[in-house]
Amino acid sequence: MASTTISSQSPDPDGMSLGGNDGSLSLPVIPEGQPYRKNRRMARRRATVLILVQLAIIAHVVMWVLSREYGWFGGKTITPIEPSESMEFSKYGVINAGLIFFLLALFSTMILGRWFCGWGCHVVMLQDFCLWLMGRFKIRPKPFRSRLLLWAPLILAIYMFIWPLFYRFVIAPFTRPELEWPGISVHLTTTDFWATFPGVTVAIIFLGICGFATVYMLGAKGFCTYGCPYGGFFAPLDKIAPLRIRLTGDCDDCGRCTASCTSNVRVHEEVRSWGMVTDPGCMKTMDCVANCPTDAIKMGFGPPAVSRAKHQRETPKPVKWDLSLTEEIVLALTCLLLFWAWRGLYASIPMLMAIGIATVLTFMFWKGWRLIRDPNLNLHRWRLKFHGRVQLPGFCYALIVLILIVASVQAIVIRIAIFNGDRLRERVDMPVAIAINPDRPVLTQAGLEDVEGALASYRFASRMSDGGIGFADDPNVRLAMSRLYLIKGEGGKSLELLREVDQQVGPDESVDRVMLLVMGAVEPESVDAHIDQRLKDHPDWIEFRIMAVDRALAAAEMTRAERLLAEGMESSPEALPLIQRQAVVYVQAGRLGEGTSLMRRYLELAPRDALAWTTLAQTLAMMDLRTEAEEAITQALKWGGDNPAVLVDAIGYYRMTGRSGLARELEARLARLNPRR
Repeated sequence: MASTTISSQSPDPDGMSLGGNDGSLSLPVIPEGQPYRKNRRMARRRATVLILVQLAIIAHVVMWVLSREYGWFGGKTITPIEPSESMEFSKYGVINAGLIFFLLALFSTMILGRWFCGWGCHVVMLQDFCLWLMGRFKIRPKPFRSRLLLWAPLILAIYMFIWPLFYRFVIAPFTRPELEWPGISVHLTTTDFWATFPGVTVAIIFLGICGFATVYMLGAKGFCTYGCPYGGFFAPLDKIAPLRIRLTGDCDDCGRCTASCTSNVRVHEEVRSWGMVTDPGCMKTMDCVANCPTDAIKMGFGPPAVSRAKHQRETPKPVKWDLSLTEEIVLALTCLLLFWAWRGLYASIPMLMAIGIATVLTFMFWKGWRLIRDPNLNLHRWRLKFHGRVQLPGFCYALIVLILIVASVQAIVIRIAIFNGDRLRERVDMPVAIAINPDRPVLTQAGLEDVEGALASYRFASRMSDGGIGFADDPNVRLAMSRLYLIKGEGGKSLELLREVDQQVGPDESVDRVMLLVMGAVEPESVDAHIDQRLKDHPDWIEFRIMAVDRALAAAEMTRAERLLAEGMESSPEALPLIQRQAVVYVQAGRLGEGTSLMRRYLELAPRDALAWTTLAQTLAMMDLRTEAEEAITQALKWGGDNPAVLVDAIGYYRMTGRSGLARELEARLARLNPRR
């Protein structure tokens, strides 16, 4: 293939030279009569696979909807097959379908390389569609190359999946000893498939930002490169994978492989330097192989990328970054600040959307700075500035950047106000059960000042119609204010805010549990009707139902407690908390045989519940089954010998069975655990 030299008499509009010192750039030229037509065979195959993946996701959602509507499979479906669901294991030890799928994807990447990103990710399909659509309008996004921002996916992955485990097992034992590891549990089905996903509005905005915006600003795989936390793990694992693009014969350096690659990999330079593609950004789309006119490259097994130094063919060209080192540091800090500010704003922006916003805004602000600094600047085909004069597109771009800067500053100020409110609230915070008690501790003058200061900060972070600077309500801010009013003794105002949150985001079990406590103190006459309506609409709210049962038991309404439990057992027959409470109700009702039978069933499934063992021991003692009772109290002390509540129950058991000596020994142990008692 021949080549020609293009002379450059002036710097290009983006402010960079086209060639070396002489201003020239050598480019391969396609011979006459051989027009280059891109081979889209592999792209069509990959598009078909990605569409099938999307259809499978849609089918999963449809099956969940139908199962809830018609009661198929008990109203359950498989938990979301989504890598982000693996966070449930990091936080709570839950094994779900998402974790299993993610582990399989990671394991396969160690062998096949980063194939999942190119062939199985719905976000890649979105980016490819956006790139194709832009191509119809002659828009060809240029990849943005930054050293430090490349680390964002790995840092985010560590934060999502590694940090919760590190905190719980390394830091929490010294700072929060009460934070116990719940143990490993398996939850492969769910009745609320959509619980961990955002609403439709947020999803549409996510598609716009992590699709069109990242592709247009950062390149064809902009979100994969700078935002995807799963890629943060896939990229280093790709380094050890034996399957990769490899050189099979003489390469004429035509560059068609690089031109057809949508993963922003400089394929022709990689194979020329190493004999294979070592860039972990390679997503195995195979477009480069399909478009090689001489079949000089193929997908094949061989030495991994980590051993590339042994297979070096020639000195590789240095990577050309778009930023100076100073710019890298400034933009990395800017991206981190923007991510902190936008994540969770108004309780609406999820983590992945926040990193997409942060990276896009970081790029746009950098371009805005260059619009001020450089004499010439382009944004793709738009000429923003030429020979020191800002063009009309440049003025429009500057206006957009100014608006985004104002919005980002507003987000930062809101987050600072919320942070200050949280800081002051933590000084006076108390459990809801204590706050609603008329005999709760009286706030000091300093405590009242902290409450008022926290409320002022939260109001400042609220929507403009409430005197704040925000564009919308943040339900988390409303919940925090509700807690403060409760601590302050204004239960009515607290309940009012809880109802506002309920209307804003819809019924939420955790919110309704707090509302149940507050309503019981402020409007006790409305509680039963509220409970019945909520459980009618949400029969799978286990913890809320348990609270309702306990409330009925405390009021000696045994019939109501049994009805609530019976309805719960009908909708969730395997729910352990319901089984345990049902056993307690049987015991309190004098049905000791049924109670012990159900308690044994519960303990077969939850053998480490020490308090349940003490309840079983006391019940068996009342039935004069002393041997079995002794076995039960031994199990209780085995699993909860350092738990004050277990010790109190065990002391009661020994006193009930006439062994005051053993009771005194446990009292001494309890005194050592709780010297203030």
